[in-house]
Amino acid sequence: MSGKTVLVTGATGLLGRQIVAAFERNNWNVKGTGFSRADGISVLKVDLCDPAAVEKTLEDVKPQVIVHCAANRFPDKVDKDPNGTRALNIDASRSLSRLAAARSILTIALSTDYVFSGKPNEAPYEPDAPTGPTNLYGKTKLDGEKVLLEEYQQAGRGGLGVVLRVPVLYGDAETPEESAVNILMNSVWKAQTQPDGSEIKMDHWSIRYPTNTEDVARVCHDIVDKYLSTENPDSLPRILQFSSEDRLTKYEICQTFGEIMGLSIAGIEPNTQGNDPNASVHRPYDCHLSTRALRDLGIDVSTQDFKAWWRWQVRAFRK
Repeated sequence: MSGKTVLVTGATGLLGRQIVAAFERNNWNVKGTGFSRADGISVLKVDLCDPAAVEKTLEDVKPQVIVHCAANRFPDKVDKDPNGTRALNIDASRSLSRLAAARSILTIALSTDYVFSGKPNEAPYEPDAPTGPTNLYGKTKLDGEKVLLEEYQQAGRGGLGVVLRVPVLYGDAETPEESAVNILMNSVWKAQTQPDGSEIKMDHWSIRYPTNTEDVARVCHDIVDKYLSTENPDSLPRILQFSSEDRLTKYEICQTFGEIMGLSIAGIEPNTQGNDPNASVHRPYDCHLSTRALRDLGIDVSTQDFKAWWRWQVRAFRK
């Protein structure tokens, strides 16, 4: 077993589980942190909002690398718990970054395409493009990026604090609710039982780029490999972005699921109106992320085929 150790926060989540698996496949010692689903062995129960608990964990585990996935990441839930969200997405990120920077630990912090405004004709966004989040989730994740970069800069270890922005994720889920993409399969099934005239309204305005968690995990490992093997990490980018090129609205995802499953989506009505002015959470139109910075580092940015992955997932091998 290699002597390299990585600590993955949010290790029991949709993305965290795949990051753990990716590093294990590459012979790293992997420890995770979780809270409600921690087993106390491979996944330690750690309240990331308690700096003393985080410090003890870093002392016990002694990681060379942290992949920071833990976050309140569902925009509607964020709006219902703004204080708890700020505590986890910003304050916990700051204390974790300060403690990690003081120990010269490389930290890769996961962020979101929602840091951008997503106005028509602005995408694709480069990492240094002006930000402008349209909802509280995007704002807290942008502030989380800033505190990480600030803490590493102040500690004189700027090259060891890295942000990786990703779009909406899908993948192997414990429950469909873990992913804003996976959950749409439920909508397709529900549409089969809808009485005539009571269609499910589904967004057909906002463009999404669903990206597989296994691909994100592979890229995280490759970033770590690159940054640890570089003599001067300060010369490398501080903000990186990864995304699939699959351009789909939620309605089009439902169409894809219907086609794969051989199910009609007549009970789903496309909504092309955009954001309801009275809605508490506004979604951006198109936040497509440029992957140029990763490609310039020589990192593979290919992704799994969306339709093919889902055919495999649901065992729908129809012609």
